[in-house]
Amino acid sequence: MCIFKSRERRELEQKQLVKRTVYNMNKQIEALEEQKKSFAEKAARAKANGLDAQCELAITGYRLTLLQLKRAQEMLLNFEITSQLKDMALMTKQFLGGMSALSTQMSRLAEGGDFGRISRQFKEAMSKAQGQAERMESFMNDSRAAFKGAAEGVADEEELERITEERAAAEEFSDDAVDREIEQLRKKIEAQI
Repeated sequence: MCIFKSRERRELEQKQLVKRTVYNMNKQIEALEEQKKSFAEKAARAKANGLDAQCELAITGYRLTLLQLKRAQEMLLNFEITSQLKDMALMTKQFLGGMSALSTQMSRLAEGGDFGRISRQFKEAMSKAQGQAERMESFMNDSRAAFKGAAEGVADEEELERITEERAAAEEFSDDAVDREIEQLRKKIEAQI
């Protein structure tokens, strides 16, 4: 048995760790959502029984849970974004490795004695690569135009910006949203009495 783990095994273990971490973070977020509901129920029960100090304690627990929930969701988003950035870095590394191998092969071709044949092969390969690049650029332009056309049918720039700002303002865990949710909880408790 090899003392050192193979690269493939380490990569598999790292992928499993990433999946486990995302799973555990999502479970923690679910648990905090349940804890938030529990504090709301306890605050209502304490208020109904005239236990104002316990009601305030439950509301404080609710507020702290909201803050933990916000942090947990921020951590999850940071983790997911970082994971995607790592995937992009891996793709770049693989691209550079492939280019290095191609360069080495091209260098070996150049060592041969038939420079005329190698030159023709190189020109042909470069011509094909240029044609492919031109077709790719054409495809990308067509795609951009199609997406732009589809987007123009939906909304203009100002409308999209307004919608984005409204969504950001209505974000569930903004400071204002937390304050509004606490105030709504207080009103709900008062209404139950």
